[in-house]
Amino acid sequence: PSCRSAGPPAAASAPRREQQRGDRRACVCVCVWNLLEWCLPRDMDLDGVEFKAIASGSHRVSTDFIYFRKGSYFGLACFANMAVESAVERGARMKSVGILSPSYTLLYRYMSFLEHQVRLQLQSPGHYSPLEAFYEDKRAVLPPGGDAVVAACPASAWGAAINHCMHPEMKITHPAGCMSQFFRFFGEQIMVLWKLALLRRRILIFSPPPVGVVCYRVYCCCCLANISLPGVGVAVPEFRPFFYVNVADIGALENELSYVACTTEKIFEEKKDLYDVYVDNQNVKTSRDGLKPLLRLSAADRDKYRKLTEQRQMLLFSQEEDGDGASSEEDLFILFFLEQNNRIFQTLSEVAGSPDPTVTPESVRAMGLDPHGDRLFLLHLLEIYGYDSLLVSEQLCCS
Repeated sequence: PSCRSAGPPAAASAPRREQQRGDRRACVCVCVWNLLEWCLPRDMDLDGVEFKAIASGSHRVSTDFIYFRKGSYFGLACFANMAVESAVERGARMKSVGILSPSYTLLYRYMSFLEHQVRLQLQSPGHYSPLEAFYEDKRAVLPPGGDAVVAACPASAWGAAINHCMHPEMKITHPAGCMSQFFRFFGEQIMVLWKLALLRRRILIFSPPPVGVVCYRVYCCCCLANISLPGVGVAVPEFRPFFYVNVADIGALENELSYVACTTEKIFEEKKDLYDVYVDNQNVKTSRDGLKPLLRLSAADRDKYRKLTEQRQMLLFSQEEDGDGASSEEDLFILFFLEQNNRIFQTLSEVAGSPDPTVTPESVRAMGLDPHGDRLFLLHLLEIYGYDSLLVSEQLCCS
């Protein structure tokens, strides 16, 4: 279905690309095995969508859900696998029911509908009337002007950013616990992923099916790179979520400067020209010599992780003691990294505007970074975000 757009989560100040799209239609489709069985509208180009709506290796799971991209559209599909006594179907009936929209931010609202519909398609193949009614009801929901796109938050509104600027749409995009599961799964490695996301690197996450929870990790990686300072990051490549990708996406990924995606196909690991960082389970690795030092945690990384853990424990304690359900772990995690990112770029802007535009150990500490352990990260940051006029103190190599 069409839906309101909140823009990409990678940066609150990202350009309003949603407003520039002329084709604002949505699509509903049914896939069986790797064939497109049915869709509306019938004239929409859905070539290859059957390989996205049913992930490679899905025959090994009974149910799954998949976020994916198809051109300028985002899709959500629910998959189900049912045993049948049919030689033609080789003992199993597998289908996926999906929707495509110009924005992914509200697709999760329709998860339960898709789960119900895929079960109906397995039990009563060819019964499309509920999907036809759904399409007719939802296809005109998106405002033609796209004026629901979330704008940049002023620096003075950091504390309210989560609740009033960039998070309201995101809050209902994914189930409660999405970010906290991400935090528990990666542990300290979340600080490595944060740096790589802020540097707009190409990140590919591998996992065997089910792939739904891995699609949420893609979303969470994007949340690590949020910046709400006006004008910051507008000239750097957009950190684009591709969600699930397969070999059919190789051509598209070859042209991407920055993205985060997930796959169930192990062959991608061999195609090192397609990504900068490969994540296999909790193992974050790279073949790029210039990035390998960034995979090591600095003293400041461990300090930030400790503070984040303490804040989470305090939040959980207050919820248990006071029954306070207003604040969530999702709010805590997203705001923590938003404030950290804003702190870095606010300090860089102040240094750039000072009579002596030199990044010193003191200014690096003011950013919440380690003058020695984060030196390479900082140099990458200055280059990518265009702070070419800044000088870097030689003391950073030995502080």
